[in-house]
Amino acid sequence: MAKLFLTGSSGFVGSHVARLALAEGHEVAALVRPGDPMRRLRDLRHELCVLEGDLANIATFRDALCGLRPDVCIHCAWYAEPGSYLHAVENIHCLTESLALLRELIALGCRQVIMVGSCAEYETDAGFLREDGATRPVTLYAATKLALGVVGEQLAKRTEINFAWARLFYLYGPDEDERRLVPALIRALLHGQPFPATSGEQVRDYLHVADVASGLLTLANRNAAGTYNIASGLPVTVRQLAETVGELVGRPDLIRFGAVPYRDWEPPFICGDSGRLRALGWSPRHSLREGLARTIQWWRNTASGVAPAP
Repeated sequence: MAKLFLTGSSGFVGSHVARLALAEGHEVAALVRPGDPMRRLRDLRHELCVLEGDLANIATFRDALCGLRPDVCIHCAWYAEPGSYLHAVENIHCLTESLALLRELIALGCRQVIMVGSCAEYETDAGFLREDGATRPVTLYAATKLALGVVGEQLAKRTEINFAWARLFYLYGPDEDERRLVPALIRALLHGQPFPATSGEQVRDYLHVADVASGLLTLANRNAAGTYNIASGLPVTVRQLAETVGELVGRPDLIRFGAVPYRDWEPPFICGDSGRLRALGWSPRHSLREGLARTIQWWRNTASGVAPAP
C-alpha cells in the first residue's frame, strides 16, 4: 500500500478520496489549513495523518512533508466557490501554488503525482471528448487548469516522476456544496419549494463522486502517467437529471423549467470518453438513478438529524 499525500482533503472530491484510500489500506496524510474543522472527515480524523499548512506557503508544512516522504500525491485542492470560480483571480494563485508543490514533490523523490483537471479545458464542440482532442479554454478556471497540466507534464519529463492529469466531468453525490445544482434541487424539493431551472436541453456527463474517487485511486494504484478522463461516458440532459430527482423525491411538479436563462458559458454537449481509464480496470459502480437515490437519502438523513455517512 502507498504512502499517500492528499491536498483538498476537506473538499467534496478530496474527502471521498480520503475515505476510499483509507478503506483500501493506504496510509493517508491530509494537508489542511490551520483550524480547519475537517467537517466532511470528522469521523475519520483519527485515522488520518493530518498535516497543517497552507499551499500558499509551502514552508508551513515542508518539514512535515519531508518527514513523510510520500510515494504518491493526489492534488485536489483548488478554488471552487460556486458562482465565482470560473473567472476568479484565485485560479492564478492556485496555478502557481500547484506548480510550487509539484517542484517540491519532485525534489523529495515522490514517484507519482496525480493532479485534477477539468472537462472545461476541451474544445467542447468536438462531441465525445477524448484525451487527445483539441483544447480551448474559455474561462480563467479552465485556462489555468490546462496550463498546470501542460507544464506539469513537461516538468515530469525531466525527472523520474510519473505525472497523471485527471480531467473530471460533472460530479454529484453526498455532501456536495448545497449551492450546486444537484443538492440545491434536492433540498428545494425535499422542503416542498419550487425550483427555478433552465430549459435543461444541455447535455452533460454526470458521475457519482465515489466513482470519481475510485478513478483517482485507480491512477494511483496503477502508477499511471498521462491524461485521463474520469467520466461516465453516458450523455444525459440536465432536464432528464432534474426529472429523475423530481420523480425520486416525489415532487416533479415543483421544477420550473425555463424559469432562468442559460449562463454565459453553457456548451450544448459535454460528455467524456473514459476508455483510457477503463483500460486500467476502472468502471463506475453507480448508475445515475441509483446514485441520485443514494444522494437524496443522504440529504433526507441530514435534514432529519441522522448522522449521514457519505
